Amino acid sequence: MIKVFGHKAPDTDSSGSAIIWAWYLNEMKGQDAQAALLGTPNTEAAFVAQRWGFKTPEIIADVDNNAPVVIVDTNNPAELPSNINQADILAIIDHHKLVGGLETKGPISITIRPLACTATIMHDLMGDDAAQMPEAIKGVMLSCILSDTLAFRSPTTTPQDKALAESLAADLNLTIADYAAEMFAAKSDVSAFSDAELLRMDSKEYAVSGTKFRVSVLETTSPKMVLDRKASLMATMPSVAQEDAVDHVLLFVVDILNEEATMLIPNATAQTVAEKSFGATVTGDTVVLPGVMSRKKQIIPNLKL
Repeated sequence: MIKVFGHKAPDTDSSGSAIIWAWYLNEMKGQDAQAALLGTPNTEAAFVAQRWGFKTPEIIADVDNNAPVVIVDTNNPAELPSNINQADILAIIDHHKLVGGLETKGPISITIRPLACTATIMHDLMGDDAAQMPEAIKGVMLSCILSDTLAFRSPTTTPQDKALAESLAADLNLTIADYAAEMFAAKSDVSAFSDAELLRMDSKEYAVSGTKFRVSVLETTSPKMVLDRKASLMATMPSVAQEDAVDHVLLFVVDILNEEATMLIPNATAQTVAEKSFGATVTGDTVVLPGVMSRKKQIIPNLKL
């Protein structure tokens, strides 16, 4: 059986794209495939799966030697199972920059396109078969696009992402603003998560000048819910960094409605990052970064020390 999965700390596009492509392989290509996750999905991803009638995919810790897999929404070995290079990687479908480090058993299909959402790429790859998508798959695909574009607020949004989302919403008789509000409300309710879980919930590892960071982003319509916990979050950062074998944790709380990010400043290193990366003036333990919405396009490419 082919396992289809995305990155660790699965968000809506990572988990949803796995569901979509497993459906495509099973129903359109006659291949035995199953969606999987590399961790507990965030609250929005869990909401989306339930909303469209899917069980949360199996959570796996690693993959066996020669196990057939398809990787979606990442190509970064640091975000994948430790044994990934011993698996039989059949395909990669992604919209992030090419990192390198993956090894395959032979030639494979790799599709990496500069679109906001992996699910948008999948729609293209399906060709005429996309017309066969049932409502539940269309709903997951719409959810992936709205999540990754923050309902078209993110600078990563392309006309192709927007046009597909609008077409899917029309097919499903959904109003994008209303459905996106439901999704973002689910994403914003983080009350049940520990500080360490929040710091890992939507995070990626990235090195700057030899310093390893866990770059965490929390997208929310209720930033106060997170920022009220800033003292305990900052107190937890050193232990998370130590456990995850990185030097520092950076946390950006993205206010979806006001289109800005608040960066926590727990130490001198974070202050240096804020000032050199974003031209910010830091006077306390947080700094607001107007217009910053996207880790992929605005945060990680600008990180400096």
